[in-house]
Amino acid sequence: MKHMTAAFLFAVFVCAIPGSGSAQMSQPSAAAPQAAAPVKNPVTSVLRIILPRQQKNILAAIDAMPADKFSYKPTPDQISFAHLVVHITESNNAMCAKVADIPAPKVDELKETDSKDKLLAAATASFDFCTSALANVDDSKLGENVDFGRVQGPRAMGVFFLAGGWSDHYGAAAMYLRLNGIVPPTAQGKPSH
Repeated sequence: MKHMTAAFLFAVFVCAIPGSGSAQMSQPSAAAPQAAAPVKNPVTSVLRIILPRQQKNILAAIDAMPADKFSYKPTPDQISFAHLVVHITESNNAMCAKVADIPAPKVDELKETDSKDKLLAAATASFDFCTSALANVDDSKLGENVDFGRVQGPRAMGVFFLAGGWSDHYGAAAMYLRLNGIVPPTAQGKPSH
């Protein structure tokens, strides 16, 4: 088996060397696809592409945690799962407002002791706010200096805070779920037919 694999890889390598294959392979095809046109507003466009998947996964992770486990902390020094949900909600509202250059929504202050239903609804509303706030944002204002609270920098920093934060938040939620014997949404197998 190893010899067949090595022979196959060698054949693929030899065929990939210019001039080693047939003349047909080394000439461009008349039907070759044209290069894609540049994307207008690439930074904010990519953020809008990332948002729905992260929204789906984070909200599914929050929903998967049983209500009686929202006070769970892996260690005494770590935040509770409920605190993570409050942080996700506040972060979404603040960062999406900064990136879109609009006011953050007026919402009731959340507490770690709030019910699962209230926290999940607030997190859902924060993603809905991000979706509407980011819908028409373009890259033209990303160079403007913005105060993000603990740091100042170009508005583009907020884009990276959001994208990185969503990944970090889902990773944390997945860890909390696993520590409670629950398989995170993205690790669940596809249903078999």
